[in-house]
Amino acid sequence: MDIEILYVDECPNAEGAGARVSEALAAVGPIDATVSYRLLSTSDEAAAVSFAGSPTILIDGVDAFPDTGRITDLACRVYRTEDGLRGYPTVGALAAAIRERA
Repeated sequence: MDIEILYVDECPNAEGAGARVSEALAAVGPIDATVSYRLLSTSDEAAAVSFAGSPTILIDGVDAFPDTGRITDLACRVYRTEDGLRGYPTVGALAAAIRERA
């Protein structure tokens, strides 16, 4: 499984998203996964991938949370959580998305 975190410099949530991806992978248990980060610097780069705001978490090239449409703006993304809108999804939501695609 390939997990890629798409992000832009102006948005500070990529590191937090990566930490939660690691926690979710640990919660799911043994799974062969690689996690990588891709900095998007231009609208053209954002248009070339399934980008829905920073951070977008792709699992095998598919947005793990496809409720938001694709954008080309270099903007931050928010996720719905039990505690309201946040800059990255919860560990539980990530673990569920990983299990679904495993």
